[in-house]
Amino acid sequence: MSNLRVAVDVGGTFTDVCIFDEETQRMRVTKVPSTPADPMLAILSGVERAEVNLADVTLFSHGTTVATNALITRNFPAAAMVTTKGFRDVLEIRDGTKDDLWDAYNDVSGPYIRRRDRFEVTERVDYAGNIVTPLDEEEARRLAAVLRKRGVTTVAVCFINSYANAEHEIRMRKILEEELPDATVSTSAEILPEIFEHDRFNTAVSNAVLGPLVSGYVSRLADELKDGGYDGDLLLLHSGGGSMTPRMVKRYPVRLAASGIAAGAIAAKHIAQQCGFENAVSLDMGGTSTDIALVSDGELRITKEWQVEYGHPIVFPSIEVLTIGAGGGSIAHIDIAGSLRNGPQSAGADPGPACYNMGGEEPTNSDANVVLNRLGSTLAGGAKTLDRGLAQAAIKRAIAEPLDMNEAEAAHAILQVANANMADAVRLISIRRGYDPRDFALLAFGGAGALHGVEVARELNIPTVVVPPNPGVTSALGCLLVDIRHDLSAMYTAIATEADPEDLESKYKALETEATARLRHEGVAAENSILQRIISMRYQGQWRSLAVNMGTGEGALEEAIQSFHQQHEREFAFRQDDQPVEIYQLQLSAVGKTPKPSFAPATKRVSGPGDPDSIRPVYFGEDGWVDTPVYDRTKLGAGATFAGPAIIDQLDSTTVVPPRTTAEIDEWLNIRIHLTEFKDEQEA
Repeated sequence: MSNLRVAVDVGGTFTDVCIFDEETQRMRVTKVPSTPADPMLAILSGVERAEVNLADVTLFSHGTTVATNALITRNFPAAAMVTTKGFRDVLEIRDGTKDDLWDAYNDVSGPYIRRRDRFEVTERVDYAGNIVTPLDEEEARRLAAVLRKRGVTTVAVCFINSYANAEHEIRMRKILEEELPDATVSTSAEILPEIFEHDRFNTAVSNAVLGPLVSGYVSRLADELKDGGYDGDLLLLHSGGGSMTPRMVKRYPVRLAASGIAAGAIAAKHIAQQCGFENAVSLDMGGTSTDIALVSDGELRITKEWQVEYGHPIVFPSIEVLTIGAGGGSIAHIDIAGSLRNGPQSAGADPGPACYNMGGEEPTNSDANVVLNRLGSTLAGGAKTLDRGLAQAAIKRAIAEPLDMNEAEAAHAILQVANANMADAVRLISIRRGYDPRDFALLAFGGAGALHGVEVARELNIPTVVVPPNPGVTSALGCLLVDIRHDLSAMYTAIATEADPEDLESKYKALETEATARLRHEGVAAENSILQRIISMRYQGQWRSLAVNMGTGEGALEEAIQSFHQQHEREFAFRQDDQPVEIYQLQLSAVGKTPKPSFAPATKRVSGPGDPDSIRPVYFGEDGWVDTPVYDRTKLGAGATFAGPAIIDQLDSTTVVPPRTTAEIDEWLNIRIHLTEFKDEQEA
């Protein structure tokens, strides 16, 4: 009988598998090394290692990095773009911005489709959707013949003003499908019906270049799971915090860009709510990078301004996650000015940190933790052996001797720089947005998050750190907690107080009809469908807009206007109630509810941690070397409380509880670490 829910998150170093048994209400996890050349191999290996019979699986959910890695490496199939005559260079003209305003030599990387593969056809639609110049179909067919000779397998059709009238794009797609029956075609008006041509063109191009790669990978994985006995839909997490079936992935593969990093944020929101925290910052630190997200008033922040590479926007609603190059494999080095730096370069999974004994020679955060005895001699339940001598040698050569430090001081300095980098990133996503970190809890997870969480919290005066039961596979847990979700939009510009309510209702009804069709296509029953209206507004004369929820019925628009004023004040520290508010865009969130695991709290039966498995000297900065008890987390029951210092080991992570902190195991088996100096101050 099917009773298992399986979630898989593919990381740069490890692939995490999370299995929830509906019958016993218990969860188990496993980790296997990732296989970057073909991520599917690690997934199947993880399922095999976990001894999962796919015939017993009722739901299989997956967060993938395939789309993200493809955009980073630019390993694309033969692709082309077809656009309106005169608009071939929109992708390179961009929006005129730079990642580093003061670096004249720092150019934005080139478009995903080269200029020689971008073609023009005669057609023109004006801003209002009126056809000025009809599509030249003979020219379109000649162009299709050229693409066929070039062996093009995927095409992006991007006509100017198609957001207002998509007739020409639809006709061009039909011609291409007739002339190139084996090619996939993406049209900008279907992918993103929005006014700004650079955003729309680039999102459509990203969708086109990812199409064959992502749909091929998803189809292969779905077939393998089916052959193994799984008879349900493979659910794939997308960047907006929902999931998609393979059928919809074929139409919108670009939504899987940043799929993996969204999972950790979703899990963080769930854990924060379990613990009673409406405000929380998640710190998901893996082997290569750290992903930081913010939960405010119980909700994750959503953004439409994001990209895998600067200058190449993907304009779909996405969970706002700030990623920095700080992970267990981040390399410490001394720059040309003689200052100690940490990352963003990473040793990756191969050769990895020096302590992995796989050929890596540069010192990393993992090496520093090994030298300080915060990490023991193995990782992942013995799957990886750590060589402390190699870690010491790497740090001595590259850091300690040049800076005239001993090895412990150098290793501690490496971690201080890494922690400062992560604290700065938290400030960007909190203080810069008008939030005070002292009002938040810090959720530390990922393979390395629990090693660094308390020190990052100390930098920010955050009083409480929460470490989930399985920090190394928390992102995989997030894949079990998502619903099927689609985001639709339509342009609508008008002064809000002058907008026709009937016209607005008609536009929303059209979006709801499309959303309902998509959910039915994915097998979602009507009773499990939730449609949420959203409206984007701005003060008249502004360029950027803010999105707020839109209700139904009389007075809904006025309530939305008031919400806009409040949101604008939070974001930008001012509001202008006497300034006309302009509607910019109508949006709709369509959610198909999926069954989720229900976790039962444990009964608090113990008061202490029991006897430690061992005691070893651990270096804690100003406290020096301190004899520290080492506990096996699987032996720590709910209700256990103890004071730092302590080291807590488990299969997927290691938690550091430094001096001047207290820790407790709550009813959800989270470790709650209280920084006594800040906790006492907050309570006072």
